Amino acid sequence: MKHLMINLKTNIMKEFIGKQVIVRANSAGVFFGTLKSKEGDSVVLTKARKIWYWDGACSVEQLAVDGTSKPDQCKFTVVVDNIGIEKVLQTIPCTKKAINSLTEVAVWKQ
Repeated sequence: MKHLMINLKTNIMKEFIGKQVIVRANSAGVFFGTLKSKEGDSVVLTKARKIWYWDGACSVEQLAVDGTSKPDQCKFTVVVDNIGIEKVLQTIPCTKKAINSLTEVAVWKQ
């Protein structure tokens, strides 16, 4: 049964490859980018931003579905070409509505 669960998780994650996703990691935080690969509990994202702070959504799930209703209140980092993230807890594919909203958030930097 455990083997079946691992295969099911692997097959589901393969469907997410190439899609824009929200990733929540154990200690690294929340990220938005395109899922390039997944190995165990590690992922590689391309064209990724860390979502350092958000408002206008109550959860990462809502961010993935609706995006943010308050983009001016959000703090998203610059876009990096590639990033590896370990200890991933959630990977959620984004809707077109969310992608449009999240890509419009201005870069937060000092």
